[in-house]
Amino acid sequence: MAVSKIKTPISEQAPEERVRNFKEVCLGYAIDEGRAEAARCLQCKDAPCVPGCPVGIDIPGFILAVREGDMPKAVEVMAKYTNLPAVCGRVCPQETQCEGVCRLGRGKDFEPVAIGKLERLVADWNYAQDKAQRIDIPKEKIGRVAVVGAGPAGLTVAGDLVKLGYDVVMYEALHAPGGVLMYGIPEFRLPKSIVEKEIAGITNLGVAFEPNAVIGRTISMKEIMEEFDACFLGVGAGAPHFQGIPGTALNGVYSASEYLTRINLMHAYEFPKYDTPTKKSKEVVVIGGGNVAMDAARSAKRLGAENVTIAYRRSLAELPARIEEYHHAVEEGINFNWLTNPTEYVNDGTGKLKGVTCIKMELGEPDASGRRRPVPVEGSEFFIGADTVIEAIGQGANKVLLSTFPELKLNKRGYIDADPKTGATSVHGVYAGGDIVTGAATVILAMGAGKDSAVAIDEYVRSKKK
Repeated sequence: MAVSKIKTPISEQAPEERVRNFKEVCLGYAIDEGRAEAARCLQCKDAPCVPGCPVGIDIPGFILAVREGDMPKAVEVMAKYTNLPAVCGRVCPQETQCEGVCRLGRGKDFEPVAIGKLERLVADWNYAQDKAQRIDIPKEKIGRVAVVGAGPAGLTVAGDLVKLGYDVVMYEALHAPGGVLMYGIPEFRLPKSIVEKEIAGITNLGVAFEPNAVIGRTISMKEIMEEFDACFLGVGAGAPHFQGIPGTALNGVYSASEYLTRINLMHAYEFPKYDTPTKKSKEVVVIGGGNVAMDAARSAKRLGAENVTIAYRRSLAELPARIEEYHHAVEEGINFNWLTNPTEYVNDGTGKLKGVTCIKMELGEPDASGRRRPVPVEGSEFFIGADTVIEAIGQGANKVLLSTFPELKLNKRGYIDADPKTGATSVHGVYAGGDIVTGAATVILAMGAGKDSAVAIDEYVRSKKK
């Protein structure tokens, strides 16, 4: 039977409907649609998609099970490799990872297999059965490990180590586990009910969760190291960056971190049910071009803003956001000002924002990122009226823990200096991974770091106890 050149179509909320709600945009595959998409997989013997996945999922294996209609088998295959399949199926940049190297996608006019959508299908099907998957946990415990930070890296380490036979305590500074999955990614991309189910699957294995625990303040690293055989630091990179241009302190200028946390973790979009409102904005300008900028802009639109503009200092060709998120933003009426950078946030005379002075940019020679460096065009300044600006230009290392743990070596950028394969730091028994090591990156890369560190921690503890 001939293989379809294009992916099996997937249902989505219509743009005119979804801009009025925070429900998930993509509605996912039905079983028969998933089987049709799985039938497109070539079942390559050398499977380039597997090394293309940071957590090494047996992609041909679970897709074959879907194709055959054996969903329990597909769940079983995936569970060997990932603790967060429903999350990864939704937010991983598959187009640059597993799908980016899919051999089918290299054929003329052929699209790669929709690996991410199939992963989501399997995970969602499993949760719909409302049955806890049976996983045998060793009764005899090897040791005790502390995990600091309950984001993707920390959740992965915790899940993998408890399966190996460790007592694991996971400390989180916020009141809910999940890290960026809870506070950073909007409901319309990643429903919190899904995140909660994924986390419940991990805590139900026996991982103990300690919320409102600010390591370095409520508990010291000295106490952690005395109590546990090893420790993993996955505290993320949540300190917002600002451009620092004139007017940054005006009422109406926000970091994307604050804006999205208020919406996602504190349910501002459900005000007054939740008493955490956000500013009622009419004219919004978002600075940046990554997924966080898209999330902020699309959230502002859903909260009632009349006009939302993304100002990005490079062009569409250099846009770091996922192309799917960009397309969704365009469909939802988000405006884009390419080759544009703010130079001043303008005061209305009362300390409130009234607009943004911008300058046009042109692209010069490539910089350290490999992208062409944006250079200001002299005399090209222009004004955009706005009552709200959201800066989404990246985040840095949170200093609360780092400032109280001077033994820990940091790199030039202020992140933890850790072995890229094992996560081992300058302090014996302390490992680190995720954004606090790499800087802001993707969920799946943080999970990959967590898996590698779990293996290294197991080897370290076992060798220490010999």
